Amino acid sequence: MNEIVVSAIESVQRSETAFCKFISANDAGTTGAHQSGFYISKNVISIFFSEPGVKGTNKDDYVTINWYNYQVTASRIIYYGVGSRNEYRLTRFGKGFPFLSEDNVGDLLIIAKREAKYYEAFVLNTDEDIESFFAEFNLTANETNKLIEKKITIDAKDTLLKCFLAFNKFLNKGFPNTVTLSGTARSCYNNSFNITDNFIRAHPDKIILEWLDAEYQLFKLIELEVYSETIKEPFKSVEALIEIANTILNRRKSRAGKSLEYHLGEVFEKSNLIFAPQAITEDNKKPDFIFPSAKDYHNNDFDANRLVFLAAKTTCKDRWRQVINEANRIEVKHLFTLQQGISKNQLNEMYKEGVRLVVPKTYIPTFPTEYRQRILSLENFITFTKQKQTV
Repeated sequence: MNEIVVSAIESVQRSETAFCKFISANDAGTTGAHQSGFYISKNVISIFFSEPGVKGTNKDDYVTINWYNYQVTASRIIYYGVGSRNEYRLTRFGKGFPFLSEDNVGDLLIIAKREAKYYEAFVLNTDEDIESFFAEFNLTANETNKLIEKKITIDAKDTLLKCFLAFNKFLNKGFPNTVTLSGTARSCYNNSFNITDNFIRAHPDKIILEWLDAEYQLFKLIELEVYSETIKEPFKSVEALIEIANTILNRRKSRAGKSLEYHLGEVFEKSNLIFAPQAITEDNKKPDFIFPSAKDYHNNDFDANRLVFLAAKTTCKDRWRQVINEANRIEVKHLFTLQQGISKNQLNEMYKEGVRLVVPKTYIPTFPTEYRQRILSLENFITFTKQKQTV
């Protein structure tokens, strides 16, 4: 694990409170808007202000931020409430500040409050570093812009929690496989909120995020139950501590990646798409999804223009390159991700290599303006693929 990730984890663990967010095109000033500085979600504003801003007035405060391997800045947190604006921004970092450039879009910003008006901040810029940080706090890419929970807490609707507890009791302090975990989370969520197949077909972008969040809550509950006794007693050796820590982190990473595929597959089934998960292509490659089937992919008489490829990666700053050679017959590679924002340079590279992004609809505004029309929502992707299958 890189030194910056270790330092970020330790800082969050020692902090009063902390949050993380992906740096967006809006933050970096590449959208053409006049705002400057990091946009701060209302979900985390308690890290800076004891009381929220009041619409119709502006308010601000000054804070000291120690940026890892850079310098200390005297920065300003401001609430803009006058006129049409209603937002919080973190500004004033000094000339030459290195973390608000176009190339930082898609990086993960972490801010930890150490004491009153004193903060530590970190910027992670690789998939591996970001996912290592997420695993430490049992997060995934769709769980940013929230205060980081350092202690495991369960926040679920009563009926949903009852469903989770019943399933957990059945497990008898064991871990289910990811297929069972994701399926149970969906079933509990759908039953608790009366989610119908028609709703799933009409709102795929919303439901994929809700299912992921439900599974996150269920996983936390199971993890708490499984390890509650283990962590009560002192470990006999450092090696024993490291072994259990690695087991926990590896399971968290594995769950986050595979569950996304399973939830997408369920959306595609409910949308009446024909698809093959993990179909084998050239050189034993296994794309996450081939539409309509592996048989059609390997049939040279089947029109290649009717084939569709989709990979699923929670983050894709670096790993998008892995999909380029996974299906040679399909020129355009679609990639579904929970990444919020990617730099213009990286997007330009992707499109040159034939990779086209698919993201939840609400994430599209985090990308540079000129690329938004080329990014598909999940709903758009389903429509696109369905058209290919009805030719």
